[in-house]
Amino acid sequence: MSSGSCPKLSNRSRLAGASAIAAVVAALGSAWAASDFEPEKAWIAASIGHLQRMPHDREAEQTKQVTPPIIRGYSQHADPAGVISTFMPGGSVITSTNAFFQDLGSNGRTCFSCHQPQSGWGMSVRSVRDDFEDTSGYAPIFRPVDGAVCPTADFSTLAARREAYHLLLDRGLIRIAIVMPAGAQFSITSVADRYGCNTNPATGLTSPTSGIVSTYRRPLPSANLAFINAIMWDGREASLASQATDATNGHAQATTPPTPDQVSQIVAFETGVLAAQSVDDRARGLDGARATGGPEFLPATVAAFFPGINDPLGGNPKGTPFTGVIFTLYDAWASLTGSWENERRAQIARGQAVFNTKPIAITGVAGLNDVVGQPTISGFCGTCHDSPNVGNHSVKLPINIGIAGSGPLDPIKGTGAAPVLDIDGLPVFTVSCDSGPLKGTTYPVTDLGRAMISGQCADIGKFKGPILRSLAARAPYFHNGSARTLADVVTFYDQRFKIGFTEQEKKDLAAFLASL
Repeated sequence: MSSGSCPKLSNRSRLAGASAIAAVVAALGSAWAASDFEPEKAWIAASIGHLQRMPHDREAEQTKQVTPPIIRGYSQHADPAGVISTFMPGGSVITSTNAFFQDLGSNGRTCFSCHQPQSGWGMSVRSVRDDFEDTSGYAPIFRPVDGAVCPTADFSTLAARREAYHLLLDRGLIRIAIVMPAGAQFSITSVADRYGCNTNPATGLTSPTSGIVSTYRRPLPSANLAFINAIMWDGREASLASQATDATNGHAQATTPPTPDQVSQIVAFETGVLAAQSVDDRARGLDGARATGGPEFLPATVAAFFPGINDPLGGNPKGTPFTGVIFTLYDAWASLTGSWENERRAQIARGQAVFNTKPIAITGVAGLNDVVGQPTISGFCGTCHDSPNVGNHSVKLPINIGIAGSGPLDPIKGTGAAPVLDIDGLPVFTVSCDSGPLKGTTYPVTDLGRAMISGQCADIGKFKGPILRSLAARAPYFHNGSARTLADVVTFYDQRFKIGFTEQEKKDLAAFLASL
């Protein structure tokens, strides 16, 4: 790992807006009214109370979080694809004076325990495994409260800790414990849970409609938050301030909440961090040869961003037409030839073109097809990843693309799991809709998604799409780590939507995603 001073920024900034391609469906603009999915707060007291009551590992808690004394305004770290870089336009941060890096709870954790620069300010299995080996499973990320498959697991030996934390080690998953919402339209009629966390009344369900539901999810990055559309995978937090408070109270098992000043420090740090891949092992510098990869160009993208920018579903307050040309970072590399380096650059440019222009027949996506009343939408990657040169949806859009499904895949209905997804070891819930428009419907899922917050059957399996920058640093992928590699991510979409990628297109698209 290395770090250096902040380089001089180029004045070039190229945003999406090249020649427009057909809008998703002409009727969408007038048909869609962007809903305001304000999080219901009923989950907070019971869920955080549950986490605070969970047992501690006092021996492990003697191991404190190792924190660098300074986070430089520009720093670089090696990752599996090359180099991930952090850029903070506001300059370097002294960690001793910022609550993001301070122990505010009772179990030795800080925000930095799960959000580190070598993982794009998220979490990668690579780093988690290193922490386990370096500390024999006692690093602050390894805590019974939510790092383990269940707080009741055995932690008495190294082998026992390796098994107790195997979802964290294997997929980078944290246990998310949420109380069943009162008055929900659904009940959980059965659970297949090899860890017994959901079936033990002390840690899980007490009836089909009451108790705690434990699912396992990847921590989202605490970088590039200027582009954020919803906070947490299920949108359950109202603000970054509430998220900082609830994370301290829950994940860190704080006995007293953080002060307003401490919360302000955490939010100020998070909103000042930009991260992106800056070096590809084969293409070298991602800002070379007139390309605009890397984090140095992100401030201009932040300045141009607004909620609803390029939204294909009518949520753009400026009313400008949607374009599927989302990324223009590597336009200058499209015709490069000759060297080994240029071959890789041209591949990344081809992958960008696949992302921008490959047609996708979107079917069976709850939150999209059903909302606009069209069984098939003619779209592109940018239909859901529409923010220019960033790749998340620019307004709140919780949708179910099948990541949480279990059983055989049905691409038309959007049910089941694509074969490439590895969901082995995750609990499977049989969810029955008892009231509302979907009464009589049954869903087998590994995670109920936003339905655990809203109580609505229509929200079962719905999640937000994450920001795509710094992907290479934070494998595995999707909310449950079910795609091990970016190649698996591409294969998932091919299987789920029957896109018909060629083998070359798959490789090119994966190379492009790794360059973000």
